[in-house]
Amino acid sequence: MSDAIADAKRALRADLRERRQTLSPQARQAASTGVRAQLDALVDRLGARSVSCFLSTPTEPDTRAFIDAAVARGIRVLLPITREDGLLDWAVASQEADVTEGLFGMPEPVGELLSPIAINDVDLMIIPAAAVDVHGMRLGWGRGYFDKTIGSIEGCPDVYAVVFDSEILDEVPSDVHDQPVDGVVTPTRTIDLASARR
Repeated sequence: MSDAIADAKRALRADLRERRQTLSPQARQAASTGVRAQLDALVDRLGARSVSCFLSTPTEPDTRAFIDAAVARGIRVLLPITREDGLLDWAVASQEADVTEGLFGMPEPVGELLSPIAINDVDLMIIPAAAVDVHGMRLGWGRGYFDKTIGSIEGCPDVYAVVFDSEILDEVPSDVHDQPVDGVVTPTRTIDLASARR
């Protein structure tokens, strides 16, 4: 990655992180309700019976209500667990599962570990992002776990990133290893960007 791209990514991430930290509790609650409704509708529209999702941090758009509701509906939900080698293991979400702090301080499930290839069985991937641009390029948080995962799946399922409405940008800095997404979910809308990946 060139120094200019790396610097642009770092600066944009810092700005986005700061914006997220200034959201009011009321705005966060409204976003949580909206994200759950949008994700529920996306799963229904795609007919997904097995999905991967992430356990949101306090500053991310909340995915936990969606995960709990999906599990209650009988949808199989895989949650990521970070590994030292840059790959992701997975655990099946359950309503009574404990949560611990992962390698980078992110919330991760406690449970039976499934290997990185478990992701091959999902119908839909729901992933975190710092921002997504109108062409489907995703800016992650810099560790490359999801770019590596998406890039390694044969017959990759639909991939949707979850961000706040203000985090859909005209363009994000990207490099050759960065993977685009099929769509983006915000608290108020779901945008299909499948042409970006085809």
